[in-house]
Amino acid sequence: MNRYCLALDLKDDAALIAEYEEWHRNVWPEVRQSILDAGIIGMDIYRFGNRLFMIMETGNTFSFDKKAEMDRENPKVQEWEQLMWKYQQGIPGAGRGEKWVLMQRIFSLQDKI
Repeated sequence: MNRYCLALDLKDDAALIAEYEEWHRNVWPEVRQSILDAGIIGMDIYRFGNRLFMIMETGNTFSFDKKAEMDRENPKVQEWEQLMWKYQQGIPGAGRGEKWVLMQRIFSLQDKI
């Protein structure tokens, strides 16, 4: 199993943030299924202010490239992603049009001394 951590910012607007959270309490079944079909075993999203932090746990065959390809070919996922751009903005340092940015692990309690 692999773990990935990603970050994203929301637009700093309390009403939009509340709407975004409501959408995520009722994620479309097709979007949920696409996540599972890509080999993602677990996913949690946390928020502080307008900053989001996602933890993904995946099987060993998971690939970000394959997930992106699957998403491009799924009209419902594309509809969801377009809808979410109303609430999201790139985190500082993200590329143009880039949403979730992969974070680099800098510490682990389990690392050997």
